[in-house]
Amino acid sequence: MIHNETIDNILTRRTIREYTPEQITDEQLETLLECAMWAPSGRNGQPCHVRVVQSKAMLDEMNVDFKNLVGWDTPAYTNWDRNPFYQNAPTVFFIYAEGDSHMDAGIMVENIALAAKGMGLGSVIIASIGGLLNEKEGIKWKQKLDIPENYKFLIACAVGNGCEDPAPKPRKKEQYRVIKAD
Repeated sequence: MIHNETIDNILTRRTIREYTPEQITDEQLETLLECAMWAPSGRNGQPCHVRVVQSKAMLDEMNVDFKNLVGWDTPAYTNWDRNPFYQNAPTVFFIYAEGDSHMDAGIMVENIALAAKGMGLGSVIIASIGGLLNEKEGIKWKQKLDIPENYKFLIACAVGNGCEDPAPKPRKKEQYRVIKAD
């Protein structure tokens, strides 16, 4: 297999769920935003709107609203106080768009996650908060994030200095096939 820095970042990036409280630098933030901005999109429509939150108080308030909506004992969201939806990362990117631009948002969030890995930062891609942000209770957050009311939350990515180095999980290689011409 061919190896280079980009391929190694792709193969070694892991979901990080433990972070130091230290904020990422302005230069790191600017780089991550630039990498998000340069993500390809269908017909170069550039439909995604990105909002970055670096306020623990705001993220904690959003987490409480989320838990109030989905339930405090929901199994998928337990340990909310220790590991809230944003896993205590100091920076969270929220991606919204008008209409269904899930593919464009997916490409953008992967750019953010891989760029973070390239800078020695950890990341976790988050969809669960859509359970709040795409409901009527999410209107409050659209207003706080300056997002048009008709836009839809698509995906988020929390970034920070990771406190863990998880082992890779096995891949389901049987799900991949190559079909070549005769």
